[in-house]
Amino acid sequence: MSAVTLEILQPGPLALVEDLGRPGMSHLGVTRSGAADRRAHTLANRLVANPDDRATVEVTMGGFTARVHGGNGEGVAIAVTGADTDPAADGIPFGSNSIHYAHDGEVISLGPPRTGLRSYLAVRGGIDVEPVLGSRSYDVMSAIGPVPLRRGDTLRVGAHTDDFPELEQAPVAAIAGDVLELRVVPGPRDDWFLDPDVLVRTNWQVTNRSDRVGMRLVGMPLDYRWPDRQLPSEGATRGAIQVPPNGFPVILGPDHPVTGGYPVIGVVADDDIDKIAQARAGQTVRLHWSRPRRPFRD
Repeated sequence: MSAVTLEILQPGPLALVEDLGRPGMSHLGVTRSGAADRRAHTLANRLVANPDDRATVEVTMGGFTARVHGGNGEGVAIAVTGADTDPAADGIPFGSNSIHYAHDGEVISLGPPRTGLRSYLAVRGGIDVEPVLGSRSYDVMSAIGPVPLRRGDTLRVGAHTDDFPELEQAPVAAIAGDVLELRVVPGPRDDWFLDPDVLVRTNWQVTNRSDRVGMRLVGMPLDYRWPDRQLPSEGATRGAIQVPPNGFPVILGPDHPVTGGYPVIGVVADDDIDKIAQARAGQTVRLHWSRPRRPFRD
């Protein structure tokens, strides 16, 4: 098969190359980054028989089109997962969470998502851009990694393994379109709040200031127990729920800072973190303690 490339015709609002990130560099001030929805990224790769860490294209809010070049007429396996964007080839839909064999000259398009926010386009062989610090992921906060895609960019597709796709379609649960339910492990700084249970009693709303750095929520503000105390900066992690002085929580995303000085009231359970990647502005979020909190003792 001849070399395969993708010519970007329209990137949409935001299209990034992402893999599973660059772990183990927090001591250098570099966060892991990587795909915001790890499950959707991994599923896209598995559908086209790629290893999980091959790079995909993360498309935010659809509007993405790319032309396939090369392949010697054999066709190259592609898959789109995550938000349902009615993916199509030359205008003919092929469906999310399924395999399509794209041929030279075909235009792949992703429309506005019905539900969810981010989609993942995988190509058999993976997107072969130059890695930065061992990863092909772009970090929107530090601007480390391959820059956001623009019209006219050409993406090389890497050499594929000897494995072949085994499924034509994967059964995937629908993305929540109304209320997002998330489990939260309490602490470590839940004692910094007069009533930490406000976090789980409030129907929070996702704001339009949310991005890969963090999902910002508005609702009933949380009050500090010691409003004049200052917390020294501590290590930050994906899924941590920081509460700044305005009382509105911020759930840290894949491109979060490596440290933070706001108290962390809880951390989203790892099994639920990928759901955050699909939350849209205006969506309702309900948080639930995954286990009882320890009572505060002054």
